[in-house]
Amino acid sequence: MSSINTGSWKNAIPALKQQLNSFLLLPLLVLASTLYGQAGRPLKREFRGVWVATVLNLDYPKSPSAWPTAHQEEWRNLLDKLKATGFNAVVAQVRPAADAFYPSAYAPWSAYLTGKQGLPPSPEYDVLKFMIEEAHERGMDFHAWLNPYRVSMNLDTAQLSPNQVFYQHRDWVVPYGNRYYLNPGLPQVRQHLSAVVAEIAGRYDIDGIHFDDYFYPYPVAGTPFPDSLAFEQYGRAQFDTIADWRRYSVNRLIEMVDSTLEKHAPHAEFGVSPFGVWRNRAEDPRGSATQASIGAYDALYADALRWAEEGWIDYLVPQLYWHIGFEIADHAELQRWWSRHKGKAKLYVGYAAYKVGRDNMEQWLLPDELPRQIQLGRSNPDIDGGIFFRAASTLYGDLGVRDSLQATFATPALLPAHQHKEGPVPAAPRLRKAKTRRDGTLLKWKFGKGDRKNRPHYYVVYRFKGNQPVNLDQPEHILHLTHFGTGKRRYKFIDNTTEPGHTYTYIVTGISRTHREGPPSKRAEVRR
Repeated sequence: MSSINTGSWKNAIPALKQQLNSFLLLPLLVLASTLYGQAGRPLKREFRGVWVATVLNLDYPKSPSAWPTAHQEEWRNLLDKLKATGFNAVVAQVRPAADAFYPSAYAPWSAYLTGKQGLPPSPEYDVLKFMIEEAHERGMDFHAWLNPYRVSMNLDTAQLSPNQVFYQHRDWVVPYGNRYYLNPGLPQVRQHLSAVVAEIAGRYDIDGIHFDDYFYPYPVAGTPFPDSLAFEQYGRAQFDTIADWRRYSVNRLIEMVDSTLEKHAPHAEFGVSPFGVWRNRAEDPRGSATQASIGAYDALYADALRWAEEGWIDYLVPQLYWHIGFEIADHAELQRWWSRHKGKAKLYVGYAAYKVGRDNMEQWLLPDELPRQIQLGRSNPDIDGGIFFRAASTLYGDLGVRDSLQATFATPALLPAHQHKEGPVPAAPRLRKAKTRRDGTLLKWKFGKGDRKNRPHYYVVYRFKGNQPVNLDQPEHILHLTHFGTGKRRYKFIDNTTEPGHTYTYIVTGISRTHREGPPSKRAEVRR
């Protein structure tokens, strides 16, 4: 992006940060109610995702090691913190650079996991399976985040395992800048990446496959991407320009991944988080009112509008990493623009939690910038949530960003229902009469009649106090979500938050694997 002159603000930033940090010593309750309680009415359904970056050990694990015990405990602790913050989905990077956080026929074990590429954990176990199970145990969606084309983070090939694609298929790999990439224009590469997705989707209980913005790499000034020979072989006869052929190549991969998921994991969604500007309006009448120096369509050859219009992807997460009012790329304008161009896909906003209190732009030093962005998204009926970059920034960032999110996500939210993957809806659960005990109110229920083969993915427990009208559309009445994918015949839950002298009404619903809610159970009423 082009830069703007921030004037004397840069010199004032350190002092301002110190003042803000002193201010943040105020009681958290006051902080939440004043600064952060401005993100709009809570939604019953909202995707509250967070990117968990493993590349360069940014978020997880903090340091690589072949010994798994510490990593397992670290993952559990990370999920606990994210869950307590209010997130209901993790987008975890499991293939950062042609490597894997799982035993793979197509990639070596990641050096970011064990310290050396190709070295398995000792004792060896399936890391990805563990990560998914722990997320589901906490009632969180797990989306496997893959970087499809990146082969390495530098040009030091001595760090690469002999069974890495660089050595196994050297003719597929090209250098660009200071990294190696798979050549997107080769049909063999697309087949290889489809096989990678099939391996994950066929073996693991994922909720989605996720690609970020790294398609063709971001341009290096004065250096063309070295794919001219591939263009002559595979594109010249059909395309007038190499740019059109590059977009075609990426389009084919996106379409193939969609088909692969439909075959191997029809319940799983396919999502992409493209660069936040597709094209400027000056270059295309359909473009946004922005002045970005690059756009995804022309620089990365990523035509997200086409993918959404064709129904090849289930959700879009444009990375809107600019503040509201930014003259070059206004966050508010881009939210509106993407909501008008989301096609058949759901739309989530990519939020820059990493910039809060740390960016040189003065707006990111204001504690209400991120809540204002969330409020904008919640007020737009075409936006179904967001994903925050990245885990460490949401938990340990400046200006009390975690307290901000906790206040914003104080009410539980169901995940948005899948748009193109419906499936059967669970029957009404069979809720027994609620029973008062010394430790609280005991609820017991069974899955609904006819659901022996179609058991809910999880259950929702609603509670209404006194004469409150029963309205399942109000998220403030969601009391409890069971963990995902249990498949049990019987469930029980103890509500230990009731108060003596009050009457409570409970209702339970079942949620399908595609996050569709079935009919409610009969009401159970109890007086404490």
